Amino acid sequence: MSQLIVKNLHVNVGEKEILKGISLRVNSGEVHAIMGPNGSGKSTLANSLMGHPKYTITGGHIALDGNDITKFEPDKRAQLGLFLSFQYPQEVPGVKYANFLRQAKNALLASKNEPVVKIPDFLKLLKEKMKLLKFPENFIERSVNEGFSGGEKKRAEILQMALFEPKFAILDETDSGLDIDALKTVARGASTIAKDTNCGVVLITHYQRILNYMNPDFVHIMHDGRIVKTGGSEIVEEIEEKGYEPLMSSSAAESNPVIA
Repeated sequence: MSQLIVKNLHVNVGEKEILKGISLRVNSGEVHAIMGPNGSGKSTLANSLMGHPKYTITGGHIALDGNDITKFEPDKRAQLGLFLSFQYPQEVPGVKYANFLRQAKNALLASKNEPVVKIPDFLKLLKEKMKLLKFPENFIERSVNEGFSGGEKKRAEILQMALFEPKFAILDETDSGLDIDALKTVARGASTIAKDTNCGVVLITHYQRILNYMNPDFVHIMHDGRIVKTGGSEIVEEIEEKGYEPLMSSSAAESNPVIA
């Protein structure tokens, strides 16, 4: 079993402290939903886990399978099994998506001293994963995210998850901007991939609807850079009914939980 452990993590953006002591433990196969109002630090947590240089870790640490990765570069974290689905995927004009995916897949394999995938075998694998996410076959001829709809960009992120088979996937508001049909496709695809590969998931979201398809094991509420409450799906129902404010006032004194 793999473990991703975050211990008392403090993170600054410039001179401003955004995360103020986050602790979290995610095991293989678990789904942890991170919710909270705008500005609570959710996306900062996602980017800090992946090693974005904009975010400066000033205290605490991040460990993957017992290895302290706090100071590792993003590519090293990816090689060790972390994956981030971006909230706003970027376009890369002129780079064919199939080529991008094959090069990334082979780079991961090479980092593990495993044989690379030949083009015919890769295209067969790619088309199998594309069916799961309802992509037309001509998708692989397009440039990375260029001219993609919002739903296509988010599905393309989950397609990467399917091909790279990470130990832990961080999904940063993967549901934002999606209509209900696209949401179902993305959420069910991510859930299927996670179950098939025993991947742990950190799912950052504002909304309950994606949780209807992802079925989180734990729900964590963030406020002002801290996790102020942890529980199950009953928390989501409470948020839908009453909003975040009652949780903020009633949970402010809770300590940061590390989920065992």
